[in-house]
Amino acid sequence: MKRTSSLLMTTLFGLLTTGTPMLSSAQRTQKPPLHGKHWMAITGKPLAATAGAQLFQQGGNAVDAACAMLAATCTMWDVLSWGGEMQALIYHPKLKKVIAINALGVAPSGATVDFFRSKGYEFPPEYGPLAAVTPGTPGGLCYMLAHYGTKSLAEVLAPALEMAAGYPIDAQTATSIERGKERIKEWPYSKKVFLVHEGKSWEAPEAGEVFVQQDLHKTLSKLIEAEKKALAAGKDRKAAIMAAYDRFYTGDIADEFVRGSKEQGGLITKADLANWKPIEEEPLHVNYKGVDVYKLQEWTQGPAMLQSLQMLKNFDLKAMGYNSASYIHTLYQVMNLAFADRDFYYGDPYGKPKTPIQGLLNESYAKTRAATIDLKQNNPNVLPGDPYPYEGKQNPYLSLLEQRKKEFTPHTELKNDFVPKHDARSSSSVKDLSAAALMASLSVDSAYMDRLLRGTTSVEAADEEGWVVSITPSGGWLPACIAGNTGVGMSQRLQSFVLDSLINPFNVVEPGKRPRVTLTPSMALKNGKSYLSFAVQGGDTQDQNQLQFFLNMVEFGMTPQQASEAANINSNQLWLSLGGTKTDDRKPRSGSLLLDKNTAPAIIEQLKSMGYSIQLGERTSGPINAIYFDQQHHTLWGGSSNNGEDYGIGW
Repeated sequence: MKRTSSLLMTTLFGLLTTGTPMLSSAQRTQKPPLHGKHWMAITGKPLAATAGAQLFQQGGNAVDAACAMLAATCTMWDVLSWGGEMQALIYHPKLKKVIAINALGVAPSGATVDFFRSKGYEFPPEYGPLAAVTPGTPGGLCYMLAHYGTKSLAEVLAPALEMAAGYPIDAQTATSIERGKERIKEWPYSKKVFLVHEGKSWEAPEAGEVFVQQDLHKTLSKLIEAEKKALAAGKDRKAAIMAAYDRFYTGDIADEFVRGSKEQGGLITKADLANWKPIEEEPLHVNYKGVDVYKLQEWTQGPAMLQSLQMLKNFDLKAMGYNSASYIHTLYQVMNLAFADRDFYYGDPYGKPKTPIQGLLNESYAKTRAATIDLKQNNPNVLPGDPYPYEGKQNPYLSLLEQRKKEFTPHTELKNDFVPKHDARSSSSVKDLSAAALMASLSVDSAYMDRLLRGTTSVEAADEEGWVVSITPSGGWLPACIAGNTGVGMSQRLQSFVLDSLINPFNVVEPGKRPRVTLTPSMALKNGKSYLSFAVQGGDTQDQNQLQFFLNMVEFGMTPQQASEAANINSNQLWLSLGGTKTDDRKPRSGSLLLDKNTAPAIIEQLKSMGYSIQLGERTSGPINAIYFDQQHHTLWGGSSNNGEDYGIGW
């Protein structure tokens, strides 16, 4: 963050009681706020935002635009590919309700605890064919477009198809390919696609070079061809789109995907692809000060934000002041309680055992949990609570919780060198800090931070008819293992399972089961109407940053752009969901707290006295992408973070 904390503080406290952002300070940000009357398209890449704008200009709705942005970002590879997973929240203006789409893949045949333990793993692997769940993005996109869009698949895929034929690659993606080239060389189909200058000192494409993906172009063309044939045969629009879906999951694309996966040691079978289906489901929600906040079910970490909001009702955050020591401490403790519950109780709601989600979201349970917080000192060993009595049930895992308490002690000593390697936009070293800040900073090891912040992207779209879409897609990120000649990178999401029920009995790997993921878009309604749509990249930090973005607007009256740029805090006192095949890699870092590097020294000292290990950085706010619905003026406000390539277009 390049703004000083004092500048931001001056913009926070002239708040309007109506909840409308302050117009007088709307421009006091690094990036200008977006304004639109008809539509808004925001995502993690400028070219992908342009794809969304194209669909809007062609008369499409927000679902059409969101699908075009999703397809484009998958084609650009930076933080996801076509073999990854997606999930969405959609506001349906005619039904006046929020709909959830679950397009997360499942563990393939053979993905068992015994299989991975026989290979010496304590968690499933991070990379390669054994890290893959079944691809969900193609199916989720087709389902969402068929049921809620207006355009054909050919129209929605047109920008991505043109990009697959060749687009000028950005420096960030090119650098990611070069950085991961040794692993990419392990997989023949990945090497063929990515290392276009093999044998030279720089083997990846160069920034600005036209990057061609012939195999992916053929795969996308096959999807469009299937739709075209179905339409020629008299099928309606929806059936024609689903004909393309069938070709991917049961046809010749599936054949090549499975062949290529198995050749490289993968487990996915043709039956695994054919049996997988996206699920339309009811989202979860809580009300916070008159705002209904919606998240996906507990197969994501999304309910952790809802649990946090339930607990925060018991504190006067506005009186504490934005990012005061007491505010930071309260947020940290509340998030730790929510994540302790996430780490033990969240999992696939369609599997067994059944998660106690209603108890976890119960307001009385939240009040009980909040009452355990020491307002003067960090609790270095926060434990999961017992939500079962709040569902009128007895907890079947009390003995497991006792055993867990004895066997797992969190990390209290931190290693040096914080340089997150997964993403150039997040590379912020303590070397960049002033001498005083450096002395105040206790660094954490780079491998851990790489896992904590591992990226994805977000897709936000809204239109004047009232359709709203929020997506946090991911999977198949660089370095990616491509499945045969499909041009499709396989997911790495299997790593979010556990092999030990002592860590989480609800999230133990087994074939056909979904892992509990970090992916977590958000949506909020006020007075029964759209109020906010927002999402963020960043692994386990996603709901931490989204919670603070929401509070920045609701409690402190920031505009969406101010809230997306505002300095956040991040807790590392949680079990990592990504990376590391050993238990020790993923344990919580007790008291580890990331602060903005411009945090006042007095606040840093106060927090250190409360038991925190302080680490300072520039990348503390996301990056958040958001759309705010101005109910007074019937216009759209866009917010897009200032610390990445995130980009929005409005009209």
